[in-house]
Amino acid sequence: MELADSLELDQRLGTRIKTLRQSRNLTLDMLAERSGVSRAMISRVERGESSPTAALLDRICAGLGIVLSVLFRDEDHAGPLVRRADQPVWIDPASGYVRRNVSPAGTGSGIEIVEVDMPAGARVLLDAPRSGFRLDQQIWLLEGEIVIGLGESEHRLAAGDCLAMLLDGPISFHNPGESPARYAVVLTGADGRSGR
Repeated sequence: MELADSLELDQRLGTRIKTLRQSRNLTLDMLAERSGVSRAMISRVERGESSPTAALLDRICAGLGIVLSVLFRDEDHAGPLVRRADQPVWIDPASGYVRRNVSPAGTGSGIEIVEVDMPAGARVLLDAPRSGFRLDQQIWLLEGEIVIGLGESEHRLAAGDCLAMLLDGPISFHNPGESPARYAVVLTGADGRSGR
């Protein structure tokens, strides 16, 4: 992703977060208290002055009562078909993992699919509080290997393995291999409560 694309995406993310915050009648201070992210950082993200990490976005989303994929939905391409070239792509600046929202927006379906490419050695910890909504998801590892930590349990997946889980606490992703891992995440609850 080029710098111009990254800056444009930061702007779009910031605008989306601000719109969602205002639609919930939350002030910056209220969202800061609910998310555990400082008011100043939320303000910088909303203005597009910061390239937020997956962990930071996860905390903001938890404070908004949504999950990550809601931020990346492209309502401009709503309908039953979305071409690969039109699927929103985002790169986590901390880990380098690449997430792609595969599912078409605006269909009313309760299912969402996200594709993730995780670089060799990369780690991501998402530890925002999960109260207020249930998120069922399945992770299907397509290539490579990945270790998923859920609370006290850990699952090592090899290509072809699929892990079903209820996401109700911290989750970590680690690619211990020497080559990238690629996996699909299938989520239920696309009414605003889906999506990692």
